[in-house]
Amino acid sequence: MQYSSVVGLVLAAGKGTRMKSDTPKVLHEVFFSPMIHHVLDTLQPLVLGRSFVVTGHQHQLVEESLRGYPVSFVHQSQQLGTGHAVLACEGELRSHDGPVLIMCGDTPLIRTETLQHFLRFHLDSASLVTIMTTTVTEPTNYGRIVSDEHGNIVSIVEEKDATPAQKEIKEINAGIYCVDGRFLFDALHRVGTDNMQGEVYLTDIVAIAVGDGIGVHKFSCADSEEILGVNSRRELAQAHSSLQRRYLSLLMDSGVTIIQPESVTIEKTVTIGNDSVIYPNTALTGRCSIGSGVRVDSFVKIHDCTIGDGVRVGSFTHLQQTHIPSWSTVPPHTTEIKTQ
Repeated sequence: MQYSSVVGLVLAAGKGTRMKSDTPKVLHEVFFSPMIHHVLDTLQPLVLGRSFVVTGHQHQLVEESLRGYPVSFVHQSQQLGTGHAVLACEGELRSHDGPVLIMCGDTPLIRTETLQHFLRFHLDSASLVTIMTTTVTEPTNYGRIVSDEHGNIVSIVEEKDATPAQKEIKEINAGIYCVDGRFLFDALHRVGTDNMQGEVYLTDIVAIAVGDGIGVHKFSCADSEEILGVNSRRELAQAHSSLQRRYLSLLMDSGVTIIQPESVTIEKTVTIGNDSVIYPNTALTGRCSIGSGVRVDSFVKIHDCTIGDGVRVGSFTHLQQTHIPSWSTVPPHTTEIKTQ
């Protein structure tokens, strides 16, 4: 899949005050990687024309973390809202004649397939503005999608600016947009700061488009979990659990038995052969290759190891940087930490 006509824009300038941390929000780890790494890893298979990351708070740390990713950086010196963050890219994107895919660096659960369907929908409909939405039972803290009697989007209202009736709306803004580049910056220059935050809201371009007679398309994300924005430690834990659950499902689908998966930690850099059995309260991390027919008993930690076929690893064992030959038995309570 290639979308060379599309420019990607990831917003990563915020401090994340609800995290109560000195670390930039997008660098907090989810499932063993900074959350912005998950976002960029999801974008890479789309093969966009160019990708930009808007940095602000402690931008040096964020940019250093992303060394090696094929992205350019734009610095937002003051954090005055999502619209202001996009405006910081005007110098780079003003001449871009095509769609701009905008998303936030704190949405680590979004899938590549979802973004692919979103872009395909935008391009096939020849839309100037497409908004990803989803429906949730508890919409608190999310922007509400205000639609007319025909279901057409009219505007997006932020939580702090919503009326009591609007707060009852269950369809929310996923924070992912695809917007024609020329319209994007023309509209943003018309956005004011008349809101509770005194900020330039990117969402206000929807009402501007509607006022100009431009139809705004909605793309509904069926799985609302994908658009979870991580703004607190609790949401960080929720996102980690979701990504861990996804990877355990892949392993189980490939023929691995995992008993009580909710108690098991397995990093995505761990490969496991079929017919292996992983017992509860185990942690397999780092770059591990675990063969077929292996049994890992409870309360085992394995990090950066190669485990051959048919190995039995006894309970309360800790292995690190170790090679275990096929058909071996590792007794319970073994500690073996060495360089391979």
